[in-house]
Amino acid sequence: MKKLLTLFLFLNLAFVYGQTTDIKKESFVPIGGNSWEYPKNNHKESILKTGNIENWKDKNRSVKTFVRFGKTGQVHVAIQVSAANEGGEFIFTLGDKSARLNIKPNQKGSISIADFTIADTGYYAMELKATSDASLYPTVAGYVLTGTASEGHMNFVRNNEDNFFYWGRRGPSTHMGYQQPKDKQIEYYYNEVTVPKGNDIEGSYFMSNGFNVGYFGMQVNSSTERRILFSVWSPFTTDDPKQIPDDHKIILKTKGNSVHTGEFGNEGSGGQSYLKFNWIAGNTYKFLLRGRPVENNYTAYTAWFYAPEVGNWQIIAEFERPQTSQYLTGFHSFLENFSPEQGIYQREVHFSNQWVADNQGNWYPCTEGRFTVDNTGRKGSRMDYSGGVNDKGFYLKNFGFFNNYVPADSKFTRKVTGEKPKIDIKSLPLK
Repeated sequence: MKKLLTLFLFLNLAFVYGQTTDIKKESFVPIGGNSWEYPKNNHKESILKTGNIENWKDKNRSVKTFVRFGKTGQVHVAIQVSAANEGGEFIFTLGDKSARLNIKPNQKGSISIADFTIADTGYYAMELKATSDASLYPTVAGYVLTGTASEGHMNFVRNNEDNFFYWGRRGPSTHMGYQQPKDKQIEYYYNEVTVPKGNDIEGSYFMSNGFNVGYFGMQVNSSTERRILFSVWSPFTTDDPKQIPDDHKIILKTKGNSVHTGEFGNEGSGGQSYLKFNWIAGNTYKFLLRGRPVENNYTAYTAWFYAPEVGNWQIIAEFERPQTSQYLTGFHSFLENFSPEQGIYQREVHFSNQWVADNQGNWYPCTEGRFTVDNTGRKGSRMDYSGGVNDKGFYLKNFGFFNNYVPADSKFTRKVTGEKPKIDIKSLPLK
């Protein structure tokens, strides 16, 4: 009886307090991994290097932090200040509403800003801009969100586990894997690449001819330099090329004029080659890759590049990979950004007219593609990715915080154009 009375009192109290106590769910959005400086940061000292807004002294700079809302409604925003410093006056903007924020010199912790309306699902930018002068503004760790809109699913980088502040700012990489003919020894892969005008953003790698042990495509390395890049991984697993034993090293057999060659690391290791070439957005470039077994348990990989403004095929390089005897497999393309500062800018690439040839010289079109994303996308840290087919063939689109994403693992079929590559294989240059 005593136990029943105790249970009755507990349930009664829970009911009463349940009517009057509102336990709010909070979501903390860190600055790290989700934020960029505006205007574009051209300074050596970034105010976002530590994962916070830190060492901020210039009121002409603002910071935008991106969150994707999966539910409409109201959201209350508070700013999390870890060091007040001199404080300052700010304007905070979310959606179409702005609110003034005054942080005092001795004020730290969570500071309320205002309530905002999330009228539609998708990405929103939260912008913090200083309106007063100060020799050192507060150190800001992030924002605390509560309310009905924040109770739905939200997408953003939640912490720096596995260095995700870095990967989140780089943005999600997308891939299109091409189905090749079964039971054929594929010796050649052919692909055509077009970067639409305005999409040639610094930090982009438009990778055309990927295969199971390497990749071949074109990059935007800086405002003055672009490259045609061809790399082959060593069979020895390491991120440090100096650790590769001699019998596992990639061997350079030949290279084209003005082609730079060497080793690469930090993402596996192996042999790398690149041609500095200022390719033009809007032009269509052709890529041809050859892979075939050679003697002593090696496989030779050869890459050629065709630019319409040059008018002929040029060899990039030929590497031999040890401990390997195989033809080409794993044909795919990808679009990635390798500069975290550039992860806010949308870009797109078109891949068209994919063909493969077997070791007997027979050509086959590749018309089926499977769209995938990297771990940044699969974990839901960022959802600004897309891929599919258009009038020319397959396309990939990443970054820029657009809203209409394409689910990973979607499959697509392009139109069969019948335009078999017109290449005289025997006349391709070898140096």
